[in-house]
Amino acid sequence: MKMRGRAIYVDDYLETSVAGIYAIGDVLGRSMLAHTAYYEAEIAVENVLGGKRKTDYTVVPACIFTHPEIAGVGITEQEAKENNTPYRVGKFPFTANARAKTIGETEGTTKLICHAETGIILGVHIMGPLASDLIAEGALAIKLGARVQDLAQTIHAHPTLPESMREAAMGLLSGSIHFGSIRL
Repeated sequence: MKMRGRAIYVDDYLETSVAGIYAIGDVLGRSMLAHTAYYEAEIAVENVLGGKRKTDYTVVPACIFTHPEIAGVGITEQEAKENNTPYRVGKFPFTANARAKTIGETEGTTKLICHAETGIILGVHIMGPLASDLIAEGALAIKLGARVQDLAQTIHAHPTLPESMREAAMGLLSGSIHFGSIRL
C-alpha cells in the first residue's frame, strides 16, 4: 500500500493504491475532523458500490467547542493577504443580535470575507453562541459561490442568531440595520 509520509495515500475517489480498497478518516492525514470522516465514508461507500464521486475539500468547517464557540470555513483574512486576493470584511457583533440578547449570550462576532470585486463569499468566521451550528450557512454559501448580495437579500427569521450572517453581509453593502449607521 502506498503511503504519504505516515498517512495512507488515496486518490480523489478515496481508493488506495490497492485496487478495490478504500480508506477514510484520520489515516489519510488530511482534515482530522469527525464530519470530514463522515463525508469521506459516504463517498467511499458510493464508490465501492460503483459510483465515481470525487472528494472536494474546499469547504470544510472547523469548530472549537469552547464558550463562546468558535467556527470557521473558507479563507481567513491572512490567507487573502498572502494570496493577494482583493477582499472586504463585514462584521456583526452578537451584542446587537436580538436573539443573543434574549438568551444572554452576546459575546462574539460574525465575520464575512468576500472578494472585493465580485462580492463572492470566501470565508466565514464566527465566535459566539452556537457558532458550530451557524457555520453551516457559511459553508453552504461558499460551496454555492454565493455573493454578499445573496446573503443580504435572503430573509432570515427574527429574532434568530443566523441574522448575524445577514447583518454582516448588509454591512458590506448599504449598511447593517441593527449595528452602526445605515449607509445609503
